[in-house]
Amino acid sequence: MQYRNPIIPGYNPDPSITRAGDTFYLVNSSFEFFPGVPVRSSKNLVNWAFTGYVLDRESQLPLHGSRPSGGIFAPTIRYHDGMFYMITTNIDLMPTGAPNFIVHAEDPAGPWSEPAWIAQAGIDPSIFFDDDGSCWYTGTGQDGSGHQGIVCFKLDPMTGEILSEKKVISHGSGGKCPEGPHLYKKDGWYYLMLAEGGTEFGHMETIGRSRTIDGPYEFCPSGPILTARDERGNGSPIQCTGHADIVDDENGNWWIVSLGTRPIGPMAHHLGRETFLAQLDWVDGWPVVRNGGLMQLEADADLPQAGTVGPVSDDIHCDFTRMEKLPFDFNYLRNPAMENYKLDGGLVLQGTAERLSTPNTSPTFTGIRQTQFKTVTTAVLNTDIPEGCSAGLTAYGIHTHHYDVLVTRRYGKLYARLRKHLYDMEMAAAEIPLPECGKVSLRITSDRNEYTFSVDFGGGYVVLGHGLTIGLATEVTETMTFTGTYLALFAENGAARFDRMDYEAEWEPAPKGRIG
Repeated sequence: MQYRNPIIPGYNPDPSITRAGDTFYLVNSSFEFFPGVPVRSSKNLVNWAFTGYVLDRESQLPLHGSRPSGGIFAPTIRYHDGMFYMITTNIDLMPTGAPNFIVHAEDPAGPWSEPAWIAQAGIDPSIFFDDDGSCWYTGTGQDGSGHQGIVCFKLDPMTGEILSEKKVISHGSGGKCPEGPHLYKKDGWYYLMLAEGGTEFGHMETIGRSRTIDGPYEFCPSGPILTARDERGNGSPIQCTGHADIVDDENGNWWIVSLGTRPIGPMAHHLGRETFLAQLDWVDGWPVVRNGGLMQLEADADLPQAGTVGPVSDDIHCDFTRMEKLPFDFNYLRNPAMENYKLDGGLVLQGTAERLSTPNTSPTFTGIRQTQFKTVTTAVLNTDIPEGCSAGLTAYGIHTHHYDVLVTRRYGKLYARLRKHLYDMEMAAAEIPLPECGKVSLRITSDRNEYTFSVDFGGGYVVLGHGLTIGLATEVTETMTFTGTYLALFAENGAARFDRMDYEAEWEPAPKGRIG
């Protein structure tokens, strides 16, 4: 059966997967966005349904003041004995020395418990249940010489209590930044799988094995089992593959999910790190990822319940005048003031003095991930906004990198504006006066290289201007962020009412020529 990658497109990195019966559950990192840790379910590993979020309360997920790409790093989800567990790191709590916590739920749709905090620093925690039911923690830490390694200890998954001595069980296979550990057990061997090489274009997934859980671990003699860093991946449309997790299905087949990027050119991507899928086989006691350890945009595989695989669409259509709550696809920046978001005959956004360009705050913003290069996003906005208000549609990377098509009222008159913010430069790239027309449609269209920004106030769309997609690429930001582009509604300094938002996306095959 053929399927398309990425299986979860757009900014959805650090996938972790588990299976309960015939259903798979997958989570991803969420960083400074709220709610945190999206959960999706699937019967066939291709068609994924949004189940909800693990962290949907501020008591679980304090994000006030979180920096770009702060917040939630690399969750792991596991199912054991009727209970789901999710363990992760709130990196903004690192100065406390204990940023790691675990939550549990009988139903992955929630509610999930309040955090049980673990007295362990480092990132990328994971848990493994051994045959005797004992739970083991793995995550990054330092050895006695200050070198990064993988720390292991026994853990009470309900309370976070550490039940054994901490031990560094591996320093990886030799690549930089050994992280993202996951433990598995098969045929009497413990397997320790790691992300190494950094999450950029040198990324790779390695694996070692041992007869005892605390090592020593012998790494696969053929090298990384998944990577695009060497001659295998030169020019591939999928780069940066790594930070993976593996799972078996009811038919005895094995699968690997990993993050990866679809570059727009050499060494740059703006959709974020996405979730990809490949089938793997076990050969001489080692997992071997098909296609030579290289992710493919289109692949053939023995999918579980293959007869249920249907067309995959990223399209989202929201008539806010008929809705009582926003779909799961919508997120906020950090912890939102929910009184500024109301569905009352439309989506009413109460803008504050916190603007899209204000660092480390929660402006009035709600949006969806951009999932493909070719997209059309349209928002219908009522023009009865107050003096000084700006409201519209944004292609948003972080507070220093975004393009906004908006309506503003100044000295009693309405204007449509294309606003660009890149680094420390903000400008009105284009502006036209608007009549008091009641409603306007704002539109962002995109392809691999460019965004186009338009407004329709009754006579058809007028193009205000364009913006290069590379302006939102993570590699051009000053801190090299871990997230991706959002297409979002926003309001600043006053209330604005949106009637609807429509998003249409088109998957495209590999481009001609070499990428990456």
